[in-house]
Amino acid sequence: MAGFSSHRSRVGAVRPSHLMYTSGVGSLVDLPNFSVLVKGLDDWKHPSVPQGGDDDPPRHATFIAEPRLLAAVQALLSRTVQHLRPAPWLPDKDNHPDSPAARTGVPVVPFPGWMRCTACNLLARVDSRAFGFENDKPNKPHEARFFHQCGKGTKKRLAVGARFVLACTNGHLDDFPYLEFVHEGGPCPVAAKPNLEMEDRGGNLGANVRIVCKRCNAERNIRQAMGKRGRDRLPRCRGRHPHLGTFSACESRPYVLVVGASNQWFAQTLSALALPKGGAGELDTRVAQFWDNLQHVKAPDMLPFMRSMPPLSFEFEKWGDEELWAAIERRRGEEATGPEQGPEGYPDLLTPEWEIFSSAHLPPPSDDFTAYRDRDEPVPPLLKGYYSDVVHVERLREVRAMIGFTRLDAPDPEDPALVKRVPLARSRPTWVPASEVRGEGIFLRLPDDLLARWESQVESSEAMRLHKEAYGRFREYRYSARTGQPFDQSTRYDYWPLPRYYVLHTLSHLLIRTIALECGYNSASLAERIYAGTEDDRRTGILIYTAVPDAEGTLGGLVSLAQPDELIRLTRRALTGAMSCSSDPLCAERLPRTPEDFLHGAACHVCLFVSETTCERGNRFLDRRFVVPIGEPGLAIYPESP
Repeated sequence: MAGFSSHRSRVGAVRPSHLMYTSGVGSLVDLPNFSVLVKGLDDWKHPSVPQGGDDDPPRHATFIAEPRLLAAVQALLSRTVQHLRPAPWLPDKDNHPDSPAARTGVPVVPFPGWMRCTACNLLARVDSRAFGFENDKPNKPHEARFFHQCGKGTKKRLAVGARFVLACTNGHLDDFPYLEFVHEGGPCPVAAKPNLEMEDRGGNLGANVRIVCKRCNAERNIRQAMGKRGRDRLPRCRGRHPHLGTFSACESRPYVLVVGASNQWFAQTLSALALPKGGAGELDTRVAQFWDNLQHVKAPDMLPFMRSMPPLSFEFEKWGDEELWAAIERRRGEEATGPEQGPEGYPDLLTPEWEIFSSAHLPPPSDDFTAYRDRDEPVPPLLKGYYSDVVHVERLREVRAMIGFTRLDAPDPEDPALVKRVPLARSRPTWVPASEVRGEGIFLRLPDDLLARWESQVESSEAMRLHKEAYGRFREYRYSARTGQPFDQSTRYDYWPLPRYYVLHTLSHLLIRTIALECGYNSASLAERIYAGTEDDRRTGILIYTAVPDAEGTLGGLVSLAQPDELIRLTRRALTGAMSCSSDPLCAERLPRTPEDFLHGAACHVCLFVSETTCERGNRFLDRRFVVPIGEPGLAIYPESP
């Protein structure tokens, strides 16, 4: 075992879920003393971890099997993507700070590249040798820091990252050009590499930070780079992707962002539920999970030898050689066929799930999916007019994959081309980051005839017309603000959800907020999947489930609320509570009108909004008036509570 080093590689820790939604590839992670940028997939190193065995349980496997999600990722990115992988991690068996586990993790680099001394306000680049670095506490990697010895003696003053960066709508990120900014685009007339000073004066009217050149005494305030006029004074974007270490041509004008701004990084992800169908479907899933081993099987006569080697000797006991060979051939055929680039829209991941939940016969129980209906009466008599089906999902597994990210503007859940996606690697990746969570849920299906009648009533209403027009303005404003080009009016209403989506989505939020008070999970630990379908295939389902990465298996607190008495009480409480809001009458009367482009009506943080991790559409397409009678009773799908 190597001895202790003076500079340890580990500088902090984040949860695996953070690497998918909060601090993934290309994002800035705020550590206690400085910030770092997560590097691209080319620099990630996954340890070779054998699967199975007493010393290495299956949860330490380096691949996540979900063929349906992998196919969707391949359609959006490239057929070169062969695996879904979790964050690199090893169990720390000996708790040694220089063990392989301590050296395994996600690669990062300090960013921004400019640091400021908190004592003397010196502003210099990290690589200028003005600052030192220390990380000599084996059990406290979060105390790693940069320092500056600016006074007499050996006292080390903390140096922190300069808090301004540049970003553009094409996804580029760069350091703020302090040297050029303070000299108004030119060099310093006294020295080639002058010392700079950053003085943060605070204030209540935005940034009030003075940049001073110590050699020529030139100075400017960072306020002069803010706003539209300030943006016009900034240089053109250099097309930098610091997570990849590359530059490209870019003609955009960058925006000034503060380190830690919420719009500097948005994850673009796909998710799918693992829904085994039994028989060949289960076998195909197992083949995909162990494809690294099975792809080398060239003929059926090699299968007996393959079965003699663990863990494969235990995984395929239920199937004969003929069935297994057919599954291997199917997988090999899928690998060889298919377009290099998928369609423009997102792949359809909801249809197989809807088919399972709406089927009269649910699949047999498994480790990934266990669901049932009440044998005597799936829907309580008092709720017959409200739901047509109730499914208790005791166990489910959701797999999430990250396919890229955006800056300044969040990706659209329906239109992947609306915002520029930044790649995760310099070349076509062979894998993408993924995570899996296990939980429980409740599936509710509304009566088809009820929704059909309601849609015919509200289709030509003033409220629905205003919602649709607001959606058109929303798309136009996003496109124009990002590109500065005229908007294509022929695509104005593309991907607009059906009116029934407003009902299903609003009802889902009402139930989530009510359930969170009683199931033992907070609302941020719940998630939703809305099955509204398309114009040609209308659906009427809602799945509310737990999505907590730290909770393996199920606890039963959510699925128990699908029992008849509990469901009646929750539905009654949710619909009754929706009748009023402490923000009424402002909330109840709200509708988007020209030139407003918000995508909700009678909805706010008091009555309907939930956390961003819970809602699949960012708290958009919500309106209480379409569920319960407020204002115009004819717009409500449920005129009365059960």
